[in-house]
Amino acid sequence: MTVFYKLADKLYVNITNRCSCDCIFCIRKNGDSVGDAESLWLEREPSVDEIKGLFDALDLQNITEIVFCGYGEPLERADAVVEIGGYIKYKTGKIGIPLRLNTNGLVNLINPDFDITRLGVFDSVSISLNADNASEYLRVTRPVFGEGSFEAMLKFADDLKKCTNVFFTVVDVGDINIEKCRSISEKCGISLRVRHYEGS
Repeated sequence: MTVFYKLADKLYVNITNRCSCDCIFCIRKNGDSVGDAESLWLEREPSVDEIKGLFDALDLQNITEIVFCGYGEPLERADAVVEIGGYIKYKTGKIGIPLRLNTNGLVNLINPDFDITRLGVFDSVSISLNADNASEYLRVTRPVFGEGSFEAMLKFADDLKKCTNVFFTVVDVGDINIEKCRSISEKCGISLRVRHYEGS
């Protein structure tokens, strides 16, 4: 069961396979592995204590960033993400390794009672934008929550930028309009990063 895996000089944290989206470009449709992981499919979700123990056994030499991103949406386990994130920040305090969260931005729909200010433990949060309007968002990301998901994601981004550094991402696949996505980002006052599509 792979919880931590490395890709280049970054360490990734894979704590769930659950996700509220079914994106047309999702990397997990193309295989089981990323980086040095043989498979990111979990037999079960590891406990917080298990994850802490696994982290303590890691060699962090040459790691430049730690990222919560695996074969699922990390904020399906929002409380665990905050606790583990805080633990990692404490353990790496002297080294100062930046901590990032990658998310679809739908935690307010997944868990309406979650206090997003707790995500201030992260140095940065990457939010998947991937569309410039609600109908295109539904087509591309196929969220289980249906209509309203796009606006919920934008509101999450706007609220969270008061707590930590936030940026949007968009995948350069198919007919997604990158420039219109850039306009949305500028309107929100949030920077945009374009990600290359990792095909099979």
